[in-house]
Amino acid sequence: MVEVSYARALRDNYVWLLKGPGNHCAIVDPGEARPVVEAVEAQGLEPAVILITHHHPDHVGGAAALQERYGIPMHGPDDERIPGEATRLADGETLELDELDMRFKIHFIPGHTRSHIAFHGEGLLLSGDTLFSIGCGKLFEGTPEQMTASLAKLAALPDETLIYCGHEYTLANCRFAREVEPDNESLAEHQRRAAKRVEAGRSSLPSSIAEEKAANPFLRTAEPAVIAAAERRAGRDLPAEHQVFAELRAWKDAF
Repeated sequence: MVEVSYARALRDNYVWLLKGPGNHCAIVDPGEARPVVEAVEAQGLEPAVILITHHHPDHVGGAAALQERYGIPMHGPDDERIPGEATRLADGETLELDELDMRFKIHFIPGHTRSHIAFHGEGLLLSGDTLFSIGCGKLFEGTPEQMTASLAKLAALPDETLIYCGHEYTLANCRFAREVEPDNESLAEHQRRAAKRVEAGRSSLPSSIAEEKAANPFLRTAEPAVIAAAERRAGRDLPAEHQVFAELRAWKDAF
């Protein structure tokens, strides 16, 4: 298993640090440079590569400065809005990071943005702002159909896959999810466990694909209880999963 640590950036962003042999590390979605520099120096890490899931400033704001400071490559989606020099990655491609002895498959997952990607490999998923623990990202550039398909693609990954997303949103997401499925015991347990971690000053992450399928309403749009909750709020039948998703997303946006 890859050793994962993190730097906290901005208000609630995570910059994940994936440690490989010889203390080399990958830097994931650096929204700021300074916390990353402090973290790698404190841990004795040597940055080797930057990985980007999407173009939003809170995920790339420190990328150009870190690339210049360490002289390292950067890999991300095909999007001209990403600063610095980056190799553009395509859906289904395998990214081989030989210096870190890591391999990641690239998944194109539009919805939050038009070019969002995820990195899956080494037992983990770098999901950016598409899949959160007990939540998902807002639709800034995509459609409910796109986001529903993107989440389904991630939900099809192995159950044991560990999820490292972009923000510490778990407890707020759990409060919303309890409104949707108040009787979901898996969700209640996830909330209790996350609360203990956060109260102890730790991250609520990682979650896993199995945990999310059992408790995340945005991955449960085919479940009768979730459909019923969405239809009650909508005041009409919602025969398609993307319609259930759209109602849940509108509900969460106003929550």
